[in-house]
Amino acid sequence: MNIASRFQTQPEEGPLVQITVDGTPVTAAANMTLAAALLAHSGEASRQTMSGAGRTAFCMMGVCFDCLVDVDGTPNTQACMTIVRDGMVVKRQSGLRGLGGGRGDV
Repeated sequence: MNIASRFQTQPEEGPLVQITVDGTPVTAAANMTLAAALLAHSGEASRQTMSGAGRTAFCMMGVCFDCLVDVDGTPNTQACMTIVRDGMVVKRQSGLRGLGGGRGDV
């Protein structure tokens, strides 16, 4: 497997969904992971660490936790393990994730 084979272009046909990312409407292919949709949309960091360093999806398989976002008011959602659905509201996170699933902005 080479690195190019790990990335596929977004399908040009097929069902689409509308999500909102930090107040901006974004169109994504249905059945795509949220991490892939965020990377396809802007490639910007999906969260910031306590020091302000940007992080975004890295492993795309739920191991690294660099893709944590707030989905519909639920913080610490792994974007790489979440399938987009129509009407989803996504917010980028900053700071530490809390113990027990709380946001923990310290």
